[in-house]
Amino acid sequence: MQVKIHWIIDGVAELDAETPEDAEAQVEEMLKKVLADNPDLINVLGTRAIQGKAYLPGSEDDINDLETNG
Repeated sequence: MQVKIHWIIDGVAELDAETPEDAEAQVEEMLKKVLADNPDLINVLGTRAIQGKAYLPGSEDDINDLETNG
């Protein structure tokens, strides 16, 4: 029997960076390495996209994250 599984990995990282864009770039590089080192994530598990957005602690986005996940 063929079964499809829609999966999500969710997380929040806290990094030291000069700008939110620099933090996003750091995470992007880490995730690219994880994908390159683990081809089954793409070939077997069907990874299609990884998405993220940096924000400053205490910003409106941080407050929205707490309301949604807290």
